[in-house]
Amino acid sequence: MRTLIHKITAAGALGAMLMSGAIAQAASTLPPVQKVGSVEYLSGGIGLDESRAIESASHQWPLILEFAAKDGQHADYLANVQVRVRDAKGHDTLEATSDGPFLLANLPPGRYSVDATVGGKTLYENVVIKQHQPAKAVFVWAADAHRSAS
Repeated sequence: MRTLIHKITAAGALGAMLMSGAIAQAASTLPPVQKVGSVEYLSGGIGLDESRAIESASHQWPLILEFAAKDGQHADYLANVQVRVRDAKGHDTLEATSDGPFLLANLPPGRYSVDATVGGKTLYENVVIKQHQPAKAVFVWAADAHRSAS
């Protein structure tokens, strides 16, 4: 019995080490957290490892924004998207340039309007962030916006 408990404990410890290693690996591929005023955010997603790390961490961030350009059936992720977030009273909460197809922001619960601009074309979304429920907005431009942004 003691040997069985030892094996189970060792297996549990090995599993915990592997899990913490996976978490550390994901954390190491995340872009750095930035801050504008009181709002922390991160942006990126260039490359498969960073993209997966951001998607894995996204449930911990109240606002998730994703950017792409679509031409028929084909879509390309976008970077260098100008983002502006305003609260329900119209006050600027965050102005940033996304370094990749994802931008995650730490905002308090509330209603927000989000403007995202690439290639001179702006798209708008309204989002509602609830306590412990991330809000996600996906911005998809026509492919010509992507070409003019390059």
